Formats: sequence, structure tokens, C-alpha cells
Amino acid sequence: MIRQIGLTLMLVSLAACVPAGPSFKEQIQLAVEATVVAMPTAAPKAFPSPLAPAPTVPLRGLFCEYQFCIGHPADMAFFDVVAKQNPTVPTASTFDKGQIAAYNSSLFVEVMWQTAASGSDGQFLLNDIVESQGDARSGNIQPILLHELNVFYVPISSTASPQLPYGGAAAWVCGGRAFAWKAYAMQPDLAKSLLTEALQVFRCSG
Repeated sequence: MIRQIGLTLMLVSLAACVPAGPSFKEQIQLAVEATVVAMPTAAPKAFPSPLAPAPTVPLRGLFCEYQFCIGHPADMAFFDVVAKQNPTVPTASTFDKGQIAAYNSSLFVEVMWQTAASGSDGQFLLNDIVESQGDARSGNIQPILLHELNVFYVPISSTASPQLPYGGAAAWVCGGRAFAWKAYAMQPDLAKSLLTEALQVFRCSG
């Protein structure tokens, strides 16, 4: 009996020493890396020349919740980042503030939004979506007009996954809310092309 009590106490003590699980960002990084590693290997592909047209991915998917819609690749499904961090809450994002993400074997996409003050251009949200650790701006902010939206775009590099070193981030305002978008990709020009297509079907309610 004493031996059994001692064993129980030892197991409880060991359980208390088990470190906490990985953070959500670490889970995303591990998932992206594991997916890329699991891809079948093939003969190496030649990198596109500087004069090659920007690669494109058809965005046949459409995410419509929280009173806005945005395009995405059909084989990707957005999930609520806030709810992922707190599994006891089915959906923690709201109309006023939220964060969603999606990934597949060759792409990671994230969207954030929050209410914006009158007259804001949304650039402040770029500082939130471009991570201070892991992301780096690799160019200047480019103001562009995309489908009647004044968008601020910046190319980025990332260490989130060695297989997805390129990317881009953008911010804009619609219906009293600021939106920010970010993508990690395998090719340097893919993120901007994806953003252009994603915003072709973007709409929001104020």
C-alpha cells in the first residue's frame, strides 16, 4: 500500500513537470513544415527567370463570414485563430476584431481585421500582421489601387518555414474596419498575385 502511494506521488510529481505545449505560432510553423516535408519528391524544377510572368493560383474558394468576403485557393479552409488559441470558445473572432488563417503544402495565408478610426488608411495593422520575430520587410510599402480599394502592400521574407521563404503583406480599410492580409509562399512574386485575385471578390459591410 505504501509502495502504491509512493508511486502515485511520483507520477503526479512528474506530470507537474511536463512543459506546456507549443504556442499557436509554433503549431502553425510545425504544421507547415510537416506538410512540406510530406510532399513527394520529384526532379528539381528550374527557377523562373526574372522576366517570367508572375505565377498565379486560381482562387475559386470564397470565405464569407463576419460580414466580409475574400477569395482563397479552393483547397484551403480558413480557421479562427483566436478560437484555436482557446479551444473552449467555438469562435472568438467578431465583427469588430478577428484573425483567421489557412495553409496547404505550399502556401500560408492569414487575415486580420479590427475597427478603424475615421480617416485611417489601415497601415497600422501592417505592424501587427508582419511579425517582429520571423518576418522582415524586403521592400518599401507600395500604395496600389486594387478593385476600388486603396491597398498598402509590402513584400516580406519569412523564417516561419524554410520551404516558404517569400511572402507579402497588405492592409486596407473597408466599411469602418481595417483589414490586413499576409501570405508565405515558395516563389517571390506569388503573394502579390494572390492578393490581387483575393481582392477581386472582396466585399464588406459597415
